[in-house]
Amino acid sequence: MNILITGITGFVGNNLQKYLFKKQNIVTSLDLRSNEWKKKLDNMADAIIHLAGKAHDTKKTSGAAEYFEINTDLTATLFDAFLASGIKDFIYFSSVKAVADEVATILDETEIPNPKTPYGQSKLQAEKYILSKEIPQGKRVFIIRPCMIHGPGNKGNLNLLYNIVNKRIPYPLAAFENQRSFLSIDNLNYLIENILSNNNVPSGIYNFADDTGISTNDLVKIIGSVSDQNVKLINIPKLIIYTIAKAGDVLKLPLNSETLKKLTENYKVSNKKIKTALSIASLPVSTQVGLEKTIKSFII
Repeated sequence: MNILITGITGFVGNNLQKYLFKKQNIVTSLDLRSNEWKKKLDNMADAIIHLAGKAHDTKKTSGAAEYFEINTDLTATLFDAFLASGIKDFIYFSSVKAVADEVATILDETEIPNPKTPYGQSKLQAEKYILSKEIPQGKRVFIIRPCMIHGPGNKGNLNLLYNIVNKRIPYPLAAFENQRSFLSIDNLNYLIENILSNNNVPSGIYNFADDTGISTNDLVKIIGSVSDQNVKLINIPKLIIYTIAKAGDVLKLPLNSETLKKLTENYKVSNKKIKTALSIASLPVSTQVGLEKTIKSFII
């Protein structure tokens, strides 16, 4: 299979390229910054995986217009070119944040989207544009909504937790009992390859997540176990933590409202729909094994 990938130099693109290549596919970068990219669509590739986009800016330094220009308008241009081409499959990587910034129960594909940030809103507008178009017979279109992706080479908030444990700093947020979903890069690669190789998977919106959620407290314990460190969890009253986080917003401390939310929020995502479409009972990598693999990559 001949596959074109935008954003191939990013964490997901790099890993996906290597995985698909090992599965005997021809994988080519599609650079949307070049004026030559449309010519590659004329070479009759089999699929496009659209990863390129403006990521969520946790420091909030990006203007809203930038998100819509890259995540919405550029996606629309690429999708129109796909519709006019002979390419069969189009996979657009959106985000669970295109649906909800907070999840009370478990997020599935029936949830009515109500994103609050320009990032989520721009992703949702791209989804709406794709869904507004009639799909020609013989083509398939997939909108993928992954939750937090991790793996060796991509640290993010997992690295923040690892540094706390590795420095033997007691974890101060044990009062927060949450459950959230993660997505290992291994499971992401597996799902994409199976979608492309299985012609019976219908077009649609699909959440990507590992099979089970995990609490941040348990995640800290896993980090301690993998790094051979004794973990101390401290149950500081939530009101005190919230006060410290507010101060962190002003004083630019490591613990601020944004960090606190990411570490303690509930955000469980259902992957039932994609597993049903692929006729599988579970993903190949468990939540714990995937996290352990990522954490081991932090150890130098």
